Amino acid sequence: MSCLKDDAIYIGTSDNGAGEKQYLPLKWGNRHGLIAGATGTGKTVTLQCLAEGFSRAGVPVFLSDVKGDLSGMCRESAMEDFLVKRAELIGLLDEYDGTEFPVVFWDLFGEQGHPVRTTISEIGPLLLARMLELNDTQEGVLNIAFRVADEQGLLLLDLKDLRALLNSVGEQRVEISKEYGNVSTQSIGAIQRALLRLEDQGADKFFGEPALDLKDFIRTDSDGRGMVNILAAGKLMNSPRLYGTFLLWMLSELFEELPEAGDSDRPKLVFFFDEAHLLFNDAPKALLEKVEQVVRLIRSKGVGIFFVTQSPDDVPDSVLGQLGNRVQHALRAFTPKQQKAIRMAAQTYRPNPAFDVEDVITAMGVGEALVSTLEKKGQPSIVQRTMIRPPSSKLGPVSKGVRKSIMMDSALSDKYDETIDSESAYEILQERADKAAKQAEKAQEAEKKAPKKRSSNRQSVGEAAIKSLIRSMSSSAGRTITREIMRGIMGALKR
Repeated sequence: MSCLKDDAIYIGTSDNGAGEKQYLPLKWGNRHGLIAGATGTGKTVTLQCLAEGFSRAGVPVFLSDVKGDLSGMCRESAMEDFLVKRAELIGLLDEYDGTEFPVVFWDLFGEQGHPVRTTISEIGPLLLARMLELNDTQEGVLNIAFRVADEQGLLLLDLKDLRALLNSVGEQRVEISKEYGNVSTQSIGAIQRALLRLEDQGADKFFGEPALDLKDFIRTDSDGRGMVNILAAGKLMNSPRLYGTFLLWMLSELFEELPEAGDSDRPKLVFFFDEAHLLFNDAPKALLEKVEQVVRLIRSKGVGIFFVTQSPDDVPDSVLGQLGNRVQHALRAFTPKQQKAIRMAAQTYRPNPAFDVEDVITAMGVGEALVSTLEKKGQPSIVQRTMIRPPSSKLGPVSKGVRKSIMMDSALSDKYDETIDSESAYEILQERADKAAKQAEKAQEAEKKAPKKRSSNRQSVGEAAIKSLIRSMSSSAGRTITREIMRGIMGALKR
């Protein structure tokens, strides 16, 4: 009997005496899944095998590659002895061969893949506030700024647009506060500082154009295999808020853009999110509700999501309950918290009378896992202790030269690799400021040329300058100028 099927992904062979093959039916690929286990137990290999299976079936996948190991999917397996031995052990030897898969490399920083960009307007104030780690008051001011931008027709593409908008809101804060609520200079200053921190983490490269068209993830190659989109996430992991927010943004955009798919024999696209706990850590209630909503509803758009993390309790219960396909690698029980997590994980499976799930979770070796997938009418299968199949593509990372060659040959290189700087809020507000300055200069010139009247109450240029200076004292730049003048005067008095 062949291990490979057209309507299901072969995961591995169970250790139940009969050597029963374990499959993930493609029909249930959009019912989401979980790959969990302690470090070094084989999660990445399981992820790679599932991604290969979806690609073979013509389903595009998106992988966040934290350690760089998944880049090897663009090259065939070296068929190392231990892989061949595993294939023989599980009855796959006759069908096991090395295969490379169609890969597209992506990178938020544009270093190890095509740049991934979106605009400030598209990401919106809610996700941006999480990214900036703003409090409720500061988030409220950011919402007001976005409202002002909408009303004034200001397009927010990148960070310099948002900075220019915040400066403009600060200058008009008295009028804006009357209509929308208090806008304080302290909140604006806090947002500006948060933007600076975000820029220091490299996020300025994430905002701009050309913005990512998520339909470019949903492609197949000339052989009908789904494209494997690999996001270089090693550097991104140093900015966990940026990473988590980026993942949520992608899901939200897909949910908004894709039409309803109805029941289908396979998904349109499958996401694998490594280090998934970063999506939920310290997330406010409103954001968790957003994640839960997207996970619950996006399957109707034909999109499947697999969360990859160390322990199932890294994922909130409201989301965990929606993950129908599960591959649980070994967990460690060194602390009371870990022991509790193991008990909780064991209780989520449909029990197998042949073994105690709680005992097996801690006893499995590398490459073994407890597997339960949806079957028949969508009910979970009885959990099976399973030896995971070896991947057909290369284990581990490829060289920088290979990665660069793949990027240069990509059909998306011309579309994304060069930055576009369109006219947006920064340019518009700069133009307004220039016009205002020219009008003020013309008014001053006209005043100089006008005949002077002895009894006139018209203020002189000097008086106007003094009044202008006093007015400027209310602004940040004005306060700086005033402090310098006062320091000079006090210094002269001391002499």
